[in-house]
Amino acid sequence: METKPAYDPFEPEYVKSIYNEVFQPILDHYFRPVVIGAEKLPKEGPLLLAPNHSGNAFPYDGMILDMALWKHDGFDPALKFRSVFEKELATTWWMRPFGIDNFWRRGGGIDLTFDNFDRILARGERMIYYPEGVPGIGKGFNNRYQLQRFSSSFVYHTARHNAPVYPVYIINAEWVIPFCYTFKPLDAMMQKFFNVPFLPMPGAILGTLFPWCWYLALPVKLYMVIGDPIDTAQLCRDKGITDLDKVDFDDLRQIAQDIKGQQQIELDKYVEQYGNKPYDIRDLWQHFKQAKGKRAYLFPLFWPYLFLLHERAQSTPMPKSRLGRWLKNWDIFFFFAIFGWPFLTLCRNLRKPPFGYRGLSRAERKKRQGEYHWHLKTHPLPEKTKN
Repeated sequence: METKPAYDPFEPEYVKSIYNEVFQPILDHYFRPVVIGAEKLPKEGPLLLAPNHSGNAFPYDGMILDMALWKHDGFDPALKFRSVFEKELATTWWMRPFGIDNFWRRGGGIDLTFDNFDRILARGERMIYYPEGVPGIGKGFNNRYQLQRFSSSFVYHTARHNAPVYPVYIINAEWVIPFCYTFKPLDAMMQKFFNVPFLPMPGAILGTLFPWCWYLALPVKLYMVIGDPIDTAQLCRDKGITDLDKVDFDDLRQIAQDIKGQQQIELDKYVEQYGNKPYDIRDLWQHFKQAKGKRAYLFPLFWPYLFLLHERAQSTPMPKSRLGRWLKNWDIFFFFAIFGWPFLTLCRNLRKPPFGYRGLSRAERKKRQGEYHWHLKTHPLPEKTKN
């Protein structure tokens, strides 16, 4: 297959704009992340962050970690961690925040494939990868803080490229939606028929009735503790693995599970230290008072309107009056209407860009939405510029 020109949908200025105009009060005054140990992280890669995932909720833990680290690095595009994500987040529109087109890639994400993983580290990137995968985010509140099976692929790739693995222990994210539970047979059915990796119950009922509830998050105070680096290449040597081109993957799986066991011990320790007040109501009240002029951003009910208004304002002028903006963006109302999903879908088909997709060809629509698989083998990232 012929290699195509360099491609990178990451839009640093767009992400900075989201932060400045929408996300800053949500980050700083709603989730209030405390990042501990960021000074350990080298400014250059290759390296891999391996956080635990929170169960049963939209992946706000990943969004917060990504933005908090970039903020720590001064929003320098060259220092942006590249997160890898499962294909459902891009190809299923309700798995993108409020259906925003190509959101994960524009934010610096890259499709998770075995080959992409290898190429990202080979070019010296700093990347974020969740070893639990989809089972981690779909484990439900009944399995909170219980690490799911670790994939062995991260051991293989980091050992090949001598990339240190830094565990990240995310505390309190399990309480974003503490009333949801998951059931494997139901999850398998949703994956097969709707491309949704899990269905948290009974919260999914709320999300079915009112679309905005699909993105609901309670105001947890997040602690993100970065652990000491793990040398997977040395762990492989200790296991007798001297040639990764002729490796027994059972040995790699055992190393991955050994790492998981150690991270479980550390995670339990940090839960004991930082997990006693997941919401910290007194601290939340102080932040609420500080968020003058931005308090509407601290209510998830308003997030669909705020995020989509910002998105649409990137390509079309918006009326200055509040009433005018509402009238121009009338379709957002269906996020709050009972059984609003069909109406949102209908509006997307009937309205012209940036409000919908009327007039676009099938190929143009898929490209705009991001409903494709990005393989670095055929669409490689641009060459890195040297500082």
